[in-house]
Amino acid sequence: MRESSPSTHIPGPPPLGDRMKIAFLGPFGTFTEQAVHQVAPAGSTLVPMTSAPQALAAVRRGDADRAVVPIENSIEGGVNATLDSLSHGDPLVIVSEMVVSVVFQLAVRPGMRREDIRRIGTHPHAWAQCRNWVENTFPGAIHVPATSTAAAAELLSQGNTSFDAALCNSVSVDTYGLEALYTDVADNPGAVTRFVLVAQPGVLPPPTGADKTTIQVALPVNESGALLTLLEQFAVRGVDLSRIESRPSGDGLGNYTFSIDIVGHIAEERVQAALVGLHRYSPEVRFMGSYPRIDGIRANVLRGTRDEDFQRGRAWVAQLLHGGDGEHVDLSVPAPNWPLA
Repeated sequence: MRESSPSTHIPGPPPLGDRMKIAFLGPFGTFTEQAVHQVAPAGSTLVPMTSAPQALAAVRRGDADRAVVPIENSIEGGVNATLDSLSHGDPLVIVSEMVVSVVFQLAVRPGMRREDIRRIGTHPHAWAQCRNWVENTFPGAIHVPATSTAAAAELLSQGNTSFDAALCNSVSVDTYGLEALYTDVADNPGAVTRFVLVAQPGVLPPPTGADKTTIQVALPVNESGALLTLLEQFAVRGVDLSRIESRPSGDGLGNYTFSIDIVGHIAEERVQAALVGLHRYSPEVRFMGSYPRIDGIRANVLRGTRDEDFQRGRAWVAQLLHGGDGEHVDLSVPAPNWPLA
C-alpha cells in the first residue's frame, strides 16, 4: 500500500474508514497509478491489485472505497475485462474519468544486449500498440503476456522471467531499476487510455452540461431489427452516443449486449426519456453512472430536446387531462394519476 499526495475532491459516497482506500490495476508504476494520482485526495491509501476485475471486486466487498481501472484505449477500443466486470455482479457506478497519454519504453536489465532479446513481456493492450515497431526492430520476437506493463517490469527486474525485455512506462523503468533500451516506442504516437473512478452506488455527481452516462443494454433475442430499435431510442430524443461496443452475453453464441456511453447526464430530460424507452424495450438495462467528461465538451442539445421542451410538453398534456384547451400551458399543473385502461 502507498499513500497519495495530490489534494483533490473525489465524488461518490464517503470513505468507510478514516482514509480513502483506492484499489487500482497494479503493481505500482502502471499507467493506472498515474490515473489514480489525478483524482486521489491527499492521504488516500492506494491498494494495487493484479487485475481490473479484482480492483472492482474490492469495492464490491467493501475492502476499498474506490477503484481506478482502464476502460478504453484510443487504439484498441474498450478494455473487455473492465466492461465485463462492470456489467456483472453487484452494481457499481462510474463517478469520474481520467485520460493518460500512453508512451512506452523497452526496458531491460542492466547489461542486456539488444541482439539477445527474443521474448518481450507486457500487457496485451501495450503489445497491440507496439506490435509493428517490435516486428521491425526485433523480427520474430515473441510476446509474453503480463497482467500489466508494470508487472512485466517488476518480474523482469527479479530475473526469473521467461522474457528478456519489457514494454512499460518510464516510471516502471525507474521504480524497478531497469534500463531503457528504447524510448517513445509506439506504432501510433499520441495514443491515450481512458480510466474511470468507480464507487458503490450512491449520490451521483451533479450535471455540468458536459457529461457522460454509461449503460449496458441487452437486446431481445431473435428479433428482427432489434439493434435499430435500440438506436432509435436515442435518435428520436436527440441523444448522441460517444461509444457503443458489443460484448457476448455469455448465454449463447450470437447473443450480445451493448456497452454504451451516452452524451449527457441522467438528470437531463432527454437522457431520462431515452432510458425509459430502453427499459420498456430491452430485457436488461444496467446503469453504470453519470459523470463529468474529462474533455469538458458540452452536449449539442437539439431543438425540441431541451429540459424545458419536455416539461412544456408534459404540462400541455396535463392541461388537456384537466379539461383545459391546451392553449395556455401552466408548468405547475401536474398530470392526474389516473389508471390506464
